Amino acid sequence: MMDTHDHTAAARGFDEAELELLAADPELAGMFFAEAIDHLGSIEATVLALEGAPGDVKLLNDLFRPFHTVKGNSGALGITSVQAVAHKVENLLDLGRSGKHAIGPAEIDVILKAVDVVTAMIHGLKLRVDGQPAPDLTDVCRQLTAEVEAVIAGGSSTPAAVTPLPPPSRAAAPANDPAPSFDGDVCVAAAVTAPVPAAVVPGLEADVPRSGAAVKLDAVKMDTVKVDTRKLDNLVDMVGELVIVQAMIHEDPLLGGVASERLTRNLGQLKRITTDLQRNAMAMRMVPVRQTFQKMARLVRDLGKKSGKSVELDLSGEDTELDRQVVEDINDPLMHMVRNSVDHGIEDPEARVRAGKPPAGTISLNAYHQGGSIVIQVSDDGAGLNADKLRRKAIAQGLITPDQVLSEADTYQLIFRAGFSTAEKVTEISGRGVGMDVVRRNIEALRGRVEIQSTLGKGTTFLIKLPLTLAILDGLVIRAAGRRFVLPTFAVCESLRPRPEQVHFVQGRPQMIQVRSSLLPMASLGELIGIPETAADASERTAVVIDDNGHRLAVLVDEQNGSASRRS
Repeated sequence: MMDTHDHTAAARGFDEAELELLAADPELAGMFFAEAIDHLGSIEATVLALEGAPGDVKLLNDLFRPFHTVKGNSGALGITSVQAVAHKVENLLDLGRSGKHAIGPAEIDVILKAVDVVTAMIHGLKLRVDGQPAPDLTDVCRQLTAEVEAVIAGGSSTPAAVTPLPPPSRAAAPANDPAPSFDGDVCVAAAVTAPVPAAVVPGLEADVPRSGAAVKLDAVKMDTVKVDTRKLDNLVDMVGELVIVQAMIHEDPLLGGVASERLTRNLGQLKRITTDLQRNAMAMRMVPVRQTFQKMARLVRDLGKKSGKSVELDLSGEDTELDRQVVEDINDPLMHMVRNSVDHGIEDPEARVRAGKPPAGTISLNAYHQGGSIVIQVSDDGAGLNADKLRRKAIAQGLITPDQVLSEADTYQLIFRAGFSTAEKVTEISGRGVGMDVVRRNIEALRGRVEIQSTLGKGTTFLIKLPLTLAILDGLVIRAAGRRFVLPTFAVCESLRPRPEQVHFVQGRPQMIQVRSSLLPMASLGELIGIPETAADASERTAVVIDDNGHRLAVLVDEQNGSASRRS
């Protein structure tokens, strides 16, 4: 068999033999793809941390282990193309962690490039296994291999001050056999070409003889189980239907007249179980935004180098969870907003120093819960938005008329118009006037919105407000103008039947309501949504107090019918 440590293995893309091995066991292949992408994501975040502390042996080992696991898993499945590329980078990292090679900018660049290449190879493999075309990565692999070898050959002297840790134990092997590779929980042999389930299951230890023909597994307790997302989505769909049916039964008027304590008790138990099931099903869809935020760290680094700007990224709220589908769909809009913050928001180092700022700009990403929504905050300490300049540009581009009056907030929203751009010249980063309009459309498709806060000379903050989940929403059923409506319960603060002395009139019309110590604006639902309704005294109707981002409003409705759940 060809030595997988030879660079010729890395100089090709994947072949039909690899595809056949993966296609033979789709479940194992899916597990491999998911594991590999997870490891590559953690690798990228660690590389960026290592860039700031190149002599940190802990970071070097944190980087070595996932690369080693990707290599081992690939070899166990016979995917020698991925294995060979990962092995080349692993050699560089092994020299670094043993103190024989200094890790500098060239090494960081080539490791990040390797992450991109291996990621592209994994995605390409998945496409090919699914019967779809994928790009030929032969030349890319060959070029990357040459770059890694050049870095190793050119930087082996004067290593950084590193306290080497002992290498992982290795079993003795004859010189003509590929050395077995150990990664603590997973041990695979480079010569294995048949699928070996243990190699891609964390927590299983394999004793692989040099022949690679047999595997002995000692299973240990596993805390997690990976489930196909389609199965999870189907489960959530069925739970949603169950919740809706339960709500229909609970609100059925035929049961309202049945005086049965036993029936009431059973219905209450059914509602409690259904509510708990709904809560747990929603929790299964929730994932932290950490991985999405960490992708932005790589983006900021690369854009800073391309634009000649020094930019730091500050992350917070990475453990905030939201719906998996929302996390996936917000990635591209968030990436474009970060690109614009680097290109348009952060000034050149010289301009920042003249303005009394530190040469390095800062972009902050934060995620937090607010009511029933998730807020993702993108802030920069750059030049801020110039409302007058935005207005002049919009007039020049025919987006607004010269006599059109806009508030400052509405003026900021001009940047989301299709074709609008304040860039003086087109760069490879931005400037063509496309992108931000797509950002807003994508966010609105998630039932979210974007707000902008900016101070000229101080910086700009984008607030992306999104629903927690796209699956099931609980609502309050109300009736107005002879029709039924549903208000999301997370927006409802309280409901009350106002007394006459609580209602305040402005120009002869009931406009305000006194709720304890607060005076709130009041309007009928029909008036708000433009449907005719019979006039009635406010004290004879129900006032539902709703909250929208801290702004409270009392909505007058004819009656409140109870709760409901609906699929969104």
